[in-house]
Amino acid sequence: MNRQSKFWYLKHFNIFEGMDEASMEKVNQMSSMSSVRSQQPLYFPDEPTQAIFFLKEGHVKISRLAEDGKEMILDVLGPGEIFGELSFSGSGETSGELAQALDDAVICTMKKEDFESLLKMKPELNFEVTKRIGLRLRRFQERISEMVFKDVRKRIAAFLVRYAEEFGKIKGGVVTIKMHLSHQEIALLVGAARQTVTTTLNEFRSKGLIDFSRQGFVIKHLPELQKLSQ
Repeated sequence: MNRQSKFWYLKHFNIFEGMDEASMEKVNQMSSMSSVRSQQPLYFPDEPTQAIFFLKEGHVKISRLAEDGKEMILDVLGPGEIFGELSFSGSGETSGELAQALDDAVICTMKKEDFESLLKMKPELNFEVTKRIGLRLRRFQERISEMVFKDVRKRIAAFLVRYAEEFGKIKGGVVTIKMHLSHQEIALLVGAARQTVTTTLNEFRSKGLIDFSRQGFVIKHLPELQKLSQ
C-alpha cells in the first residue's frame, strides 16, 4: 500500500481525527498498513500479542477456543475499532483470542511499545481508547443479558437489529449489511443451535422482514424486528 493511501487512512481513522500533521507523520512512521483477505487469521490464541490493530475497512471476528475446540465468538468489529489491546496486560502474554477477517479488510498495525509512546505523546487518546474498549465490553454484557432473559427467537431478532444499527446502510427504509456471518457463527453469537438459527431466519424471510445471501443481510422492516426483539 503506497504511503499516500496509508497516510489518508490513518488521518481519517476515528481516534486520530483532529491530530496535527506533525503528529500524524509520527503515527505514519510507527505503523504499517495491510490488506487482508476474507477468512484470513490475524493472530491465534497461543501467540503473544505484541501489536495493536486498527480496523479501517471490513469486519473482524474476535473469538476464543475451548479445550475441546469449540468456538465462542466474543465480538464482531467494524471500521473504526481497535483490537489486540489485551497485549497491554503484560509483556509476552497471550491474549487467548483468535482474530479472523470476515471479509476483505484494511488494517493498520502498530507495535505495542510504539502505541504506548503515542499515548504518552497524546494523552487525550487514552480517553478514546478506553471509550472504545468500554463499548465492546458493554456489547458483550448486553449479549449475555439477552441469553439469560430472552428466548432464542427474540435473541436472533435482537442480533439482526444490533447489526443493522452497527453495520447497516439505510436507503428508502431498507437496511443493507454487506457482511456475511454463517448461520453457525450467528448461532455462536446468540447461544442457539445452528438449525434453530436457520429456521428462524427463514421464518423472518417468509414474513418479508429480511432477506439474506452470501453477501449479507437486507433488513426490510427494522421496526417490526425491533418489536420482535423485545
